Amino acid sequence: MRDVLEELATRVAAGERVGLGTVVATFHSAPRAPGAAMFVAEDGTVRGSVSGGCVEGAVYELAQQVITESAPVLQRYGVSDDDAFAVGLTCGGILDVFVEPAGDWVLELAESVRSGEPVALATVVEHPDPARIGAHLLVWPGRRTGTLGGDRFDDAVTDDARGRLASGRSGSLHYGPDGQRRGEGCTVFVATFEPPPRMLVFGAIDFAAAMVRIGSFLGYHVTVCDARPIFATTSRFPDADQVIVDWPHRYLHAELEAGRIDERTVVTVLTHDPKFDVPLLEVALRAEVGYVGAMGSRRTHEERLDRLRAAGFGEHELERLSSPIGLDLGARTPEETAISIAAEIVALRWGGRGIRLSTLDGPIHRERLTTEI
Repeated sequence: MRDVLEELATRVAAGERVGLGTVVATFHSAPRAPGAAMFVAEDGTVRGSVSGGCVEGAVYELAQQVITESAPVLQRYGVSDDDAFAVGLTCGGILDVFVEPAGDWVLELAESVRSGEPVALATVVEHPDPARIGAHLLVWPGRRTGTLGGDRFDDAVTDDARGRLASGRSGSLHYGPDGQRRGEGCTVFVATFEPPPRMLVFGAIDFAAAMVRIGSFLGYHVTVCDARPIFATTSRFPDADQVIVDWPHRYLHAELEAGRIDERTVVTVLTHDPKFDVPLLEVALRAEVGYVGAMGSRRTHEERLDRLRAAGFGEHELERLSSPIGLDLGARTPEETAISIAAEIVALRWGGRGIRLSTLDGPIHRERLTTEI
């Protein structure tokens, strides 16, 4: 929903009636994950996607009905094999889409997302009492607003939503009608909204500029850091969210101390200079980050490992280092190299093997096997 939230909030604030469709469950090779959303405004404007194009037409019609009748609907759609192939899947799947009128809760949600405050949105999508379908609860680490129909219910969902928020995963939870954990008959979809993960690019070189562009494209908050002010400038890195002039290891240490680094953070070391990269890697490899990669030749890599071993690093710690950085794509240009690095990050995030899909059998998409980065 994040990709449509800002415009959705603008329309709701203006008093427009909008139908919002959200994927709340998928089965088999569904095109998009839970949390994907599209909205339909009363003027016919459509934003977002729930299926990559397979069932958007049906959701569009249902959203128009919801706008007219102001009643939420949970609808299951099957994706044919032909439609699935058209959006890059090997076979069809099933997805449940919850379509509802967008209300004022959108404004509070958008404000938190805009400010970078972690928040979870819990929505009742199935319940024996139709009047409770579409109830919302907004949950932050230290507070909540709204209600799903009772304190017991709200307390149970609040605890579970905070757990989901900590892991960064959206999904459906099942309860009894009054929030009983071992009950059934009620489904609550929890959508999590965390600040974007960070990508730290150390070394203000031409390869860094390409890395910044692809990192931004992938949804990272990208910071470039270099100790040389003549190179670390916003004019050279216009796509970066931040350009920092500081010694890399000192900057990373300060960010860790300030609590601005987490397990989703990606660290790319492109400095090519032992006086920069070795002290930096000493900090990065002992931090709880999702990825640490360093650029350099095989010889540079071996010399770097020798320096790190001399600094007291064991083999288990050194296994965290992706060096030489990236996957073997035959990359030559800075842009191709950035794609190679991004491919390695994505593969590690989802447990992929980085080999050609045409040589594999089975589903293309898989559950995440490692910590989100």
